[in-house]
Amino acid sequence: MKSKFTSWAGRHAKFCGLILVLIAVAIPVSADLAARKFYPDDPIWKDPAPRNVESAAFRKLSDYYEFLVYPFAPPGQLNGRKPEGSNAPVYYRAQGVNTLGEVPAGTWYENRNYYRPMSKEEIQAGPGDAKAPSLDGKWRVIAAKNEGVTPGFTIRDASGHTYLLKFDPVDHNEMATAADTIVSKLFYALGYFVPENYIVFFRRDQLEVDPKAKIKGPDGKSRGMSSRDVTSILLKVPQLPDGRYRGSASFYIPGKPMGPHRYFGVRSDDPNDIYRHEHRRDQRGLRVFCAWLGHDDSRDLNTHDSLVSENGIQFIRHYLIDFGSTLGSASERPNSPRSGNYLFSWDEVAGQFFTFGLNVPRWARAKYPRYPSVGLFEWKTFDPETWRPEYINPAFHNALPDDTFWAAKQVMAISDDQIRWAVETGQYSNAAARDWVVECLIQRRNKIGKTFFEKVLPLDRFRMEGDTLSFDDLGVEHGMYSSRAYRATWSAFNNQTGANSPIARSSGFVLPDAARAASAGSYFVARVVGDEEKDIEVTIRREASGWKVVGIERGWVGKSRLNFIDSTPEGGRGCAT
Repeated sequence: MKSKFTSWAGRHAKFCGLILVLIAVAIPVSADLAARKFYPDDPIWKDPAPRNVESAAFRKLSDYYEFLVYPFAPPGQLNGRKPEGSNAPVYYRAQGVNTLGEVPAGTWYENRNYYRPMSKEEIQAGPGDAKAPSLDGKWRVIAAKNEGVTPGFTIRDASGHTYLLKFDPVDHNEMATAADTIVSKLFYALGYFVPENYIVFFRRDQLEVDPKAKIKGPDGKSRGMSSRDVTSILLKVPQLPDGRYRGSASFYIPGKPMGPHRYFGVRSDDPNDIYRHEHRRDQRGLRVFCAWLGHDDSRDLNTHDSLVSENGIQFIRHYLIDFGSTLGSASERPNSPRSGNYLFSWDEVAGQFFTFGLNVPRWARAKYPRYPSVGLFEWKTFDPETWRPEYINPAFHNALPDDTFWAAKQVMAISDDQIRWAVETGQYSNAAARDWVVECLIQRRNKIGKTFFEKVLPLDRFRMEGDTLSFDDLGVEHGMYSSRAYRATWSAFNNQTGANSPIARSSGFVLPDAARAASAGSYFVARVVGDEEKDIEVTIRREASGWKVVGIERGWVGKSRLNFIDSTPEGGRGCAT
């Protein structure tokens, strides 16, 4: 993110070009400004106020499109793909980040637990815990889903709040409802917008049918809904020994529904959607979070865009939804042992063909305890590197080592206690099942840290302490190793031309004499080196009040050999890079 201008400048290429021409005429030094790598307000931690969305339309996506098209011709700008007319594969840097490589708070993401550890109350509240369905009056059924193994209702409580009420499959009570609730808390802690999910218990007489409620009959035609339809649906879901039912009540997301968003491209009706989704760091890093939580159904249809209004401005906020297919659950049944693999993969087909089926896949060696309330969830065969969702996800495919490190450090920041607090909200009746989910999440978390921290130097929270550049070694912090040796060399950085001038005989993390004597507005770069080709370039700026870290760029083995190109949104729309 080069400046606040890049976040709100016009949406169309012609408009952007006109703006730049006008600026060039009015301000002769604009060429120097355009060459700058850093601006006085860097690093930006919050996106500028969104532009008003004048009009946006609900869009409906096809489930069959992902299933039939993605395995053979995945859409979007994919890392490692050869563009038409090129013989070399290209790679795209992550977008939607500030100069530190962090994702600013905005309509997609908020910086939460990693940046300010959350308390037990905050973890368990997630996006909110004050709007559970009221039991003071009846729940009015205003719509119903009666097909499938796990049907559900849309209800409105006596307070006028609307919820989607979902249930567990008959032989696996608690499985989907617990997963839906727990994972919503964890995704919220990780920074995403999610619905408020509540575990609820109620009796049959709590439900009454709204006179206007409709339901589809066996012939597919809509008709008026009756009390008998409610009873018929409840016969398909578990009933507790005391006669009550358990469900997951998902509070309707505020705002006007705009349908799902895709994991590639941009929304043409959203002037704030200026970064292709497959290049957004918060979408690339989501691969690591989904691997941790077993969210293999992470596809377009399990997202939600909502048109909201705040401070007189209409804008679209982007949500993740529907977490019933996580933590070993597939919503209507336990997850497949193949979970963590594409539903269809040419590589897997070829591997089985050429070994005559004798190559036993990793997932076939997994062993699961018999907890019907959990499904098939484990950690011993879990491999964060090879984990895949059911459908090819363009953003997940594009994740590079700096993307996965950004995500892994946040997973590692979820403490054992925070995991236990989140799992408590699932209200498992079997303590052993609850403890198993906790153990799996802890062990899978640790594997994620070990896997993705090794790809880069796992150093973070760079800061100046007097004249010394300091940082946290996350590998040491999380007990992966006792200590490692790092060294640093310094150079002066010209923010106008981008030129680095090495400072002779400068080593270590204490500022060289040339930097201490520099005036305000001067920039210096410390290149921190560990082993092999892994390095981190840390840029600091001299300010009136002292030194400030303003830039971080991570290197990894092989990065220098990749052909990186910049990308802008489809159709030349937008000025941002």
